[in-house]
Amino acid sequence: MNGAPTDAATVILLRSRSGTGEDDLEVLMVLRHRKSSFVPGYYVFPGGVIDPGDYEADAERFVRGLNREEATRVLNDMSRPEKALGAWVAAVRETFEEVGILLAENENGVPAAIQTDEERRRFSDYRRRLIERKIPFVQILRDEKLFLPLYRLHYFSHWITPEGFPLRYDVRFFVAECPAGQSVSHDGVELTKHVWLRPKDALEQYHQGRLDMVLPQVMTLQDIRSFKTPRQVMENARRRHISATLTKMLRLDGREVEVMPDGTVYENRPPVYPRPDEEDPEKNSS
Repeated sequence: MNGAPTDAATVILLRSRSGTGEDDLEVLMVLRHRKSSFVPGYYVFPGGVIDPGDYEADAERFVRGLNREEATRVLNDMSRPEKALGAWVAAVRETFEEVGILLAENENGVPAAIQTDEERRRFSDYRRRLIERKIPFVQILRDEKLFLPLYRLHYFSHWITPEGFPLRYDVRFFVAECPAGQSVSHDGVELTKHVWLRPKDALEQYHQGRLDMVLPQVMTLQDIRSFKTPRQVMENARRRHISATLTKMLRLDGREVEVMPDGTVYENRPPVYPRPDEEDPEKNSS
């Protein structure tokens, strides 16, 4: 139960709110299946475990804006140095698997678009086979002549699941702007819903008990709630000094609480057991 956490990556996808100009930031939240083994029934950001294929030599041929040495300098506390670049690649791959957004570009630097019926069909088939582990991620990039613009993903934070949980993850959080010309589609397996929310609205629903989140998501939304555009968030990410956050779960006055490294105490509904089915109050998914 207290073994070493598994390396993982997640992406905070941002967009400017539709129809209101550039001064209304939204973040993509996805709902984990209520029968999931980890944080069932909770809203999270897209992401998952770093796979060996994410950091093999072949994957590096398809990345731009970052090399293995630079990644290792930034993530100098990875469990294995060679996995550092894989954190960025895993973030892109998992985002495609879970919500259908592919953070890639062609050889001329033009972001990938999935707009026509034929493109949607083709990339849906890629995604299905990738989820089923029938093809490696690099094969999609090779077949479509695409590259991963890792300079568009900015390292934002580092969270480690508290000790005592049956599943633990060492997660690197990245922030990126959702590309135009693509639309979100949750996988329907691990994720059962997606929604774009303003950070302040997500936090309000959390405090009202209407939207369940774990502390990394709550703290991330607090960090970005004051920003007006995706560009502002990414500029902030470039200036951040990032160290690992490992919280502790404690019993305090009969309550389960989560304690930050600085001693700040947060009430927490432990994300171990599936919650009973209940109607989701959020109606503005898209």
